[in-house]
This record gives sequence, structure tokens and C-alpha cells, in this order.
Amino acid sequence: MLAAIAVTSALQAAGAWRTALRNADALFDAQLQVVAQSLEHVGTAPGGGLSGFAVRIFGPGGVLLFEAGPMRLPQRPVIGFSDVVQDGVHLRVYTLQTADRTVQVAQDLDARRARARAMAWSSALPVIGLGLLLMAAVWFVIDRSLAPVERMRRQVAAREADDLSPLPEDGLPQEVRPLLHDLNLLFARVREAIDARQQFLNQAAHELRSPLAALRLQVQALRRRAQGSELATQAQVLEAGVARAAALVSQLLALAREEALPPAGDAVVPLEPACREVIGDLLPLAQSRRIDLGLQPSPPLHVRGDAPSLQVLLRNLLDNAIKYTPEGGRVDIGWEDRGERTTITVEDSGPGIAAADRERLLAAFERGAGTADAPGSGLGLAIASAVVRRHGGAMSLGESSRLGGLRVTVSLPSAP
Repeated sequence: MLAAIAVTSALQAAGAWRTALRNADALFDAQLQVVAQSLEHVGTAPGGGLSGFAVRIFGPGGVLLFEAGPMRLPQRPVIGFSDVVQDGVHLRVYTLQTADRTVQVAQDLDARRARARAMAWSSALPVIGLGLLLMAAVWFVIDRSLAPVERMRRQVAAREADDLSPLPEDGLPQEVRPLLHDLNLLFARVREAIDARQQFLNQAAHELRSPLAALRLQVQALRRRAQGSELATQAQVLEAGVARAAALVSQLLALAREEALPPAGDAVVPLEPACREVIGDLLPLAQSRRIDLGLQPSPPLHVRGDAPSLQVLLRNLLDNAIKYTPEGGRVDIGWEDRGERTTITVEDSGPGIAAADRERLLAAFERGAGTADAPGSGLGLAIASAVVRRHGGAMSLGESSRLGGLRVTVSLPSAP
């Protein structure tokens, strides 16, 4: 709309400019005619001359009767209007011939055009000013009218991915409310779909946990009874498969729980005790793979959030690093103060992750190239990412310049 007003105003101003120039030329030509006609029956110009005009009057036989003015006129007059250059000066000349005399009246064409442009500006400037005022008024009205819509846009842009609460309709124009109503209905349907998915995961995991635990006990009993035979080896393989299934169920429960929980609170959680507890739990796994699992020297920092969920975060990051690092490798964890944020870093000496795959591997059940034989289900980073989102943090994957493998960086709100 503003562009249309600007274009229309420009066209109107241009039209007013051209019209004013044409009218000014016609007015000045009419002045020349009036002056010439007024001198038709007199011998001299009033008062000895006319300001801004050059005048010359010839009598019978071409006798010069009168000449005045700041410009010299051509010797051979052309009847009517003509544009001539005399002594380097552009002139507009009008010549009137009667039975007994010839009257020449001229104006400086450059001065005349300057006056015409001034008249044209006086006609075009009001149009331009009116257009600018109209644009300002339209901008003000549109800005005031769309302010609630802009506020709604900012609210949507600032939302977390899992925030599907309805948007308020207060203050919105009547024309926008149906759109907002449909948007809130969409949020509700998506929320229902997510809740149904989480409920399914919870129920499926709970239903599978008990049978898997019973099956594992039975396989262990079978392996003990068949000790020393080929059946014992097969039972051991079966027990490992049941253990992997049980671990998958536990991870599914953890993922569903983290995605269903509201944003984390403001509890103050010390990092070092939580990290040492997780390292103690995972130390047997690290030792079984001859992994050097260590805590880098770090200051005693605190973060805001939920202590159990933060332990889930640390456990999944370290467990993931241990499983995907070759035997005899190294896994380190540390943190540092970044003002309002605390940065936790987990590095390993494993194969790392290609830059093109890093974003994809933050989703559930995604695994990197060349990891098909490694233990795990592709849920560790997804669970960690869900915990980080709940805490209003950020997580990124990169390359460890110190150990050569994967570097996971987590940024969380600091606490005093």
C-alpha cells in the first residue's frame, strides 16, 4: 500500500510539474502578446521601457522608432513567435506587424525557464508533501492495527519447540482471530499427538520391562545349568540380547519422561558431586573396555535445573562416549564458567562424527556411519538433547582438538 501511494504521489507530482511548465510557457507567451499589442499605437514603452522585456518598434519603411531593454534583438524579425540566439543569449521573441509599424518584444529564455521551474515547484511540492503525509498516516494506522499481530509473531518466535500452549486472543483485530483460533486448534492437535506418543512409549516400556527382567533371569538360570556345554554359549548370547533390549526400554522410558516433563526449575545443582557419582557408576564399563575415564580439573560451579535430569544428561553423554570409543581410548569431562552460562564439555578419542551428520544424530534412533557394530540404540544423544532443552540450554557437536574424537558442548544457565 505504501509503495502504491508513493508511486501515485510521484506520478501526480510529475504531472503537476509538466502541467505547470506548460502553463507557465503559455502565460509568458501571452505576456509577450499583450505587451506587443499595448505598444501597437504608442511611440514608446510606458516609463521608457518594460522590466524584463526587450522592445523594438519600426515605423513605415523600416524606420526604427523605439528600442529599449537589456537585450539586443535580431535584425530580421520573424512574424509571430520564434526562439533565437542573439549574442549568446537565448531569446523568446514575439513580432507583431500592422499596416504602419512592426513591434518586437523579447524575453530572456533562460530567465523565463527559471521562473517557470519555480512555478512548477510551487505546484509539485504540495502534491509531494501531501503524499508524504498520507504515507505517514497510513504507516501509523497500519502499525497500530498490526501491533497485536506483531506481538503474536514475537510470542511464537520466542517459544520453545515443545511449548504448544494456546496463544491469547486479547487485543487482536477481528479479522485475525479466526486465524489464531485455527492455530490454537493446531497446537492442541499436535499436543494430543505428542501426548499419545509419549503415553504409548511409557506403556510399551513398562509392559516390556517386567517380561524382559523375567526372561533375563531365566536365561541366566539356563546358562548356569548348561555350564560347560555349547548351550551355555548360546544362552550367553541370548542374555546379551536381552540385556540390550532392557537397556533400550530404559532409554525409551528416559526419553519419554524428559519430553513429557515441564521446563526445569531453578534448583541449584553442584556439578562436581553429580559428575563424580555418574563416573563412579560408569567406571566398571570404562574399565571393561580399558577406557581412561577422567574428570578434568574444573572450578566448583553450579547450574540451575533438576538434579536427576542433569545426572541423566551426564550419564548419557559419558555412556555414549565410552561405547563409541575404541578399547584403550580416553574420555574426559570438564566444565568452565562463561558468566551467565556454564559450559560442560565431554571429549573422547573415538572416530568422531562427520560435520554433515552432527545435526541428524541429535534425533532419536539415529546412528553415525561405521557404528553398526557398536553397542547402543541411537538414543543417548536424543535423551541428552531433550534434557538440555528442558533446562533452556544448548548442545552442539564438534571435533575434539585435544583427543581427536567427538566433542560435545553443553551450555546451561549458571547458578551462584
